[in-house]
Amino acid sequence: MSRIPTPASVSDAPAASQPLLDNVKKSLGSVPNMFRIVSTSPAALEGYLSLSGALGKGKLDPVTRERIALAVAQLNGCSYCLAAHTYLGTNIAKLSPAEIEANRRGGSTDAKADAAVKFAAEIVRDRGRVSAAAIEDVKVAGYSDEEIVEIVLHVSLNTLTNYVNEVLGTEVDFPEASDLAA
Repeated sequence: MSRIPTPASVSDAPAASQPLLDNVKKSLGSVPNMFRIVSTSPAALEGYLSLSGALGKGKLDPVTRERIALAVAQLNGCSYCLAAHTYLGTNIAKLSPAEIEANRRGGSTDAKADAAVKFAAEIVRDRGRVSAAAIEDVKVAGYSDEEIVEIVLHVSLNTLTNYVNEVLGTEVDFPEASDLAA
């Protein structure tokens, strides 16, 4: 059970959040609990959706963004985001079970993506204090400065949702992600 009330429907959310949630429903086909609980603050919902929308127009491809989301959720221990991104990774990004496991472990089965996911994982583990070698590694793998900035912002965006869901105890409304084998 969440620690604050989750609006049961779009119409139960604050009036200023309702048009934003309607757009989420148009985009996703439903309004997951995370969006409804964040809608408690129309400003927070608008800020999250604005950053997410802007980054969606960036250079980093959607599959790499999903890989990063999986790594960040695993490192931050967010069961909601692990469930959501395992579902999205499987059904939207079409990631294989082996790739999802690699992402959750902080890597990828794809050489270029591996550099991005490792970099994202290092950002989380080192709380942003990454080495110059880490930046060089991601550049050598073929990522531009623009994409590197976007990786940092995707880590931040995913950490934001991880914290929201963990702090508020958002009820998971996606199939539960399995535990990683040791």
